[in-house]
Amino acid sequence: MANHPGSAANARVHHFKLVLLGDTAVGKSCLVVRFVRDEFFEFQEPTIGAAFLTQTVQLDDATVKFEIWDTAGQERYRSLAPMYYRGASAAIVVYDITNPDSFTGAKSWVKELQRRGDPNVVIALAGNKADLETRRAVEFEEANAYAQENGILHLETSAKNANNVKSLFIEIAKTLPKNAPQPEKEAFPILQQQQETRNCC
Repeated sequence: MANHPGSAANARVHHFKLVLLGDTAVGKSCLVVRFVRDEFFEFQEPTIGAAFLTQTVQLDDATVKFEIWDTAGQERYRSLAPMYYRGASAAIVVYDITNPDSFTGAKSWVKELQRRGDPNVVIALAGNKADLETRRAVEFEEANAYAQENGILHLETSAKNANNVKSLFIEIAKTLPKNAPQPEKEAFPILQQQQETRNCC
């Protein structure tokens, strides 16, 4: 039976856990703050552990509420990442288009998610800092080919000018199954940072 706008099925809010992963200083926190509050801060301090934020996306046929874990990129926090991506329905792996090492790091995160994450996790690869075109070191075609080979989404974004930030989350929301059982509220990791500001760009 088809759903129609305004029906009870469409009024339901679908909750999905989403985690951001990637090397330090690629702009994970800036992407989240731009998406959630439409703000951008040029200089922000590094995330400690992880920060938790929420935001809702309205699709034509559903409302999706993302419960977002923005993880720290520093190497010393890497061992904590499984606590955050465990049970996640979606993951955004961020790299900096001006930093080829961060793209190598992103590939490592994708491989880890494919090996240890939820088997149905929706993975999106985000090439951030697309406003710095003159300093580009990772070609769009290269990253896009990698994403296609791995069956994951790929967009280039700019937290600074907001380009493609909302689109990134909308594309993920469209891809997520809306008829899946909703996850139980889990006990969140104790090492976290609840503040929504002062996060690393």
